[in-house]
Amino acid sequence: MLRQFIVFAAVVFNCFAARVELNWDVGYVFGIRDGFTYRRAIGVNGELPFPPVHVTQGDTLVINVHNSLDVPTSIHAHGLLNNGTNYYDGPDMVTQCGIPPGESFTYVLETKNQFGTFWIHGHTRHQEVDGLHTPLIIHSRKQPVVDYDEELIMTFEDWFTTEFAVRQAYIDSLEDIRTLTSNFPKALINGYDGNKTAPIKFVPGKKYRLRVICMSINNWFKFRIPGHTMTLIEADGVESMPLEVDGLSMGPGQRYSVIVTAHDSDEFNYMYNVTSYSDALVSQGLTPMVYTGLINYRDGAPVKTIQSPADEQLVWPEETAIQVLDKQAELPVDRRIELTMKKFTYTNQEHLTTLGTTLYKPVLVPTLYTALSMGDLAANSSVYGPQTNAYVLKHLDVVEVVINNPERVDHTFHFHGHNVQVIETGP
Repeated sequence: MLRQFIVFAAVVFNCFAARVELNWDVGYVFGIRDGFTYRRAIGVNGELPFPPVHVTQGDTLVINVHNSLDVPTSIHAHGLLNNGTNYYDGPDMVTQCGIPPGESFTYVLETKNQFGTFWIHGHTRHQEVDGLHTPLIIHSRKQPVVDYDEELIMTFEDWFTTEFAVRQAYIDSLEDIRTLTSNFPKALINGYDGNKTAPIKFVPGKKYRLRVICMSINNWFKFRIPGHTMTLIEADGVESMPLEVDGLSMGPGQRYSVIVTAHDSDEFNYMYNVTSYSDALVSQGLTPMVYTGLINYRDGAPVKTIQSPADEQLVWPEETAIQVLDKQAELPVDRRIELTMKKFTYTNQEHLTTLGTTLYKPVLVPTLYTALSMGDLAANSSVYGPQTNAYVLKHLDVVEVVINNPERVDHTFHFHGHNVQVIETGP
């Protein structure tokens, strides 16, 4: 009887699943995004920002990508597991060759049992830095952890005055990077200059789910709505037990969903605060940068001034405080890998950080192709190249990864195709 019920449920679920097909022409666009600099960027179908992608749990998302750039391109759905279909994962020279200029490639992305807040971004030549990214929202078919009336998307980006390739070539040409004038980016909120973003509309008494996505490449962001409490219900595409926080602190690639309840009265409007900061770039005193925007209860209503405590007195999400809704016991470990971040300094004083003792260098043949074509040698990590720092794992092994960061700069880490259990953090 139980088996019959499971089969029936699976059939019903599949009946509701849809095939959502998009045609993306990736090409150059020109415009002013930060309110100051007219520059070339990368968009889709002539737009930047281009529309978010919305699908429902169980749907198949098909993206037909045509490359109208003059260099290769690829895209990655950040957070999707791609279990059994990692050839659609997107990293150039890891799971595929880049799509050549003038050519096309179709990504078939199965959402399966995943739902939550994700994003899609370029994964070739740092093209995500130049605009090739957008939110991906996978709506759940089940009741949410906390009921809400409406949902809104908020995105944060760091935006430089020149294209990545131009900026990197200039940095590489310097005899001493310490002579570099400011390399600190502006911040974009919802795709535009952080101080000129359209107001967020709140209706008194309604509950809002804010899907907040940090689509930056370098900068960290802090987000608060003084006078309002946030209840965190999702972290990086995984439902969590409700957790009250005062604000969000987010590194590159991170996503949160929070519930914010609007006040019962529209007597006042409020301001939200977004702080962009980084310790990793030459900033000439430009970090942190603070941006504000309007929470609009009623057109023309006065803005209520709220004294905000110091950050140290506020509650921010911590990895060890966030508990997944679908709790699991700590998994038994089959293998342990310990990685230590190491900073390399070039003769021009440019710093690059790696895991281990070797700087990663892209290979000539995608890693996945090597794994599929080398037979028994695929189990030998050396076939993947001396600068890949490759680890060969056994199928279904549980691997404990210990990451040591002796540097003063915070880093986020993203494991393609996997969710992880955070077992321990500490100095």
